[in-house]
Amino acid sequence: MTVTLRIKEASLLLEFLTLATHCMSGSVENTMETNMVAMMRRAHGHCQDPASVTFSVLSLAMYFNGWLSFFITLYYKLPLKQDRTGFHTRDVDITKRLDYSSGIAVLGFSLIVYILRTFDVRVEATRVMVSAPVLALVTTHVLYINFYKLYYASGLAMLLEIYDFPPYGGYFDAHSIWHLATVPLTILWWSFIRDDAEFRTSSLLKKSKKKTK
Repeated sequence: MTVTLRIKEASLLLEFLTLATHCMSGSVENTMETNMVAMMRRAHGHCQDPASVTFSVLSLAMYFNGWLSFFITLYYKLPLKQDRTGFHTRDVDITKRLDYSSGIAVLGFSLIVYILRTFDVRVEATRVMVSAPVLALVTTHVLYINFYKLYYASGLAMLLEIYDFPPYGGYFDAHSIWHLATVPLTILWWSFIRDDAEFRTSSLLKKSKKKTK
């Protein structure tokens, strides 16, 4: 059963990556180039920021793989994060707003889950009291950037963005490297979520067995 699920997981991930890289169609002229550089060159005519698109697709693939393995293990689900790839493929107003809105929403949701999980908040009223201010802040900020002013410079001035530099080879700038850095972090994140959920489930099962004895 486990082997069959793993095969299905790998098959779905392969199909997903194939669909995600359709915007990068074209021919590769130099067979001595690495696959990554070749992909950049093929995508250049179709995508405004091919390096960020590629690394965003890789990050999304890691999220998809983590979600799929987590779903198979614990029958849970993940809010999808495909807006970032669309934004870097074509930087238009709608993709930009979707990118920042989805990013803010995911951060807000993650903050709520972090607080509830860390402090083991189980009382429903307390959960609502914790979640309400964060949801209000996230909603207000999303409405602000969508209907008043889309200002994001202050949010970008951190980490690799501080050391911004001209695109190396015309493709790899600080922002694209930041997207690349999210790939291994995503793997670690989903590994922790899966292990934590398994630990919590096993702990609850042990407690229930003790009560029945």
